[in-house]
Amino acid sequence: MFDFVPLKNYFEIYLNISFFLVLFTLFHSYILRIDNRKNIAYINFTGYMFLTFTVLYMGFRPVSGRYFGDMATYNAHYINYAQGGELDLSKDAFFDYFMKFCSYFIDAKSFFMLCALLYILPLYRVSKVFFKEYWFYAFLMFTTSFSFWSYGTNGIRNGIATSLFLLAISFYDKKIWMILFFILSSQVHQTLMLPIVAFILTYFHSKSKNYILFWILTIPLSIALGGFWENLFASLGFGDDRLSGYLVGEGVEGTTFSSTGFRYDFLAYSATAVFIGWYFIFKKKFDDKIYIHIYNTYLICNAFWILVIRANFSNRFAYLSWFLMGLVIIYPFLKKEFFSNNHLLVGKVLTVYFLFTYLMEIIYYSKSYNV
Repeated sequence: MFDFVPLKNYFEIYLNISFFLVLFTLFHSYILRIDNRKNIAYINFTGYMFLTFTVLYMGFRPVSGRYFGDMATYNAHYINYAQGGELDLSKDAFFDYFMKFCSYFIDAKSFFMLCALLYILPLYRVSKVFFKEYWFYAFLMFTTSFSFWSYGTNGIRNGIATSLFLLAISFYDKKIWMILFFILSSQVHQTLMLPIVAFILTYFHSKSKNYILFWILTIPLSIALGGFWENLFASLGFGDDRLSGYLVGEGVEGTTFSSTGFRYDFLAYSATAVFIGWYFIFKKKFDDKIYIHIYNTYLICNAFWILVIRANFSNRFAYLSWFLMGLVIIYPFLKKEFFSNNHLLVGKVLTVYFLFTYLMEIIYYSKSYNV
């Protein structure tokens, strides 16, 4: 469908459309109250148009390993299955069963569209469930996040798994469904065991203050002990062999951050969500059980990433907290009107959050790369 779009500009076009959408949303926040009927009409019309565009644009992208990372590998595996190839159960078996099953009925292009639906629709549902008529703001936070595009086009399994994790949270009051989707997310990509275990842990201990202190402590521990943590977790057999490879394996261009070492820039990026959560929970006394649970999960997962921040594949661990980041930041603004100019603040938060993505991808890197 979008084969006419030059591949080198494919992601850039998505970013620029998002840029104008974010600016237009900011403009609305200046002139209308959030509950104004004109603003609600704008949310519904623009939201569903952008939802449809994002699914179609990502789902019908051309196959390319150069511009979409592992997409070419997925495509080769899928064609092999369609031609009668044997199942590869060496990694995430459930996803390969899913590919094999789909190969009986649909071609590779349709399969990637299905993957886009599985990646994006859960983001819509969690936004709708938590924020009702204001769902568009949360959905826009998800879809303009720094790693959103990469994990929809490159790390496809990981992206779908994190979306299934969010889908599980949207069933917070229906524990059986939540557990089922947690299990499913871990079977799509085993690295999701980290946020799942973190989420379970916060059931038994919910004091955010202790998790914040733990998060702060990991910074000097990571700086002082260097690569000790990567080797420790790898030697303990943390997760599967591939997970250990992420910790101590050699990086391949296009699959890792553009530079390794202690990334103070990404630490500062991660810290914004830590600060927002601290501010609302402790300064504004925001006592929302679901939010505190999500926030504590973010702190645990991000703290783990800080410990292994020097690993060549630390981007994989960063995403295990970053996929929650937009939700952590926007949740309090949409749940309660803390400020007289709350709608304007929502618009500004959206804009600043997106600008990090835009500046990093368009200016800092000068070309899009897949994280």
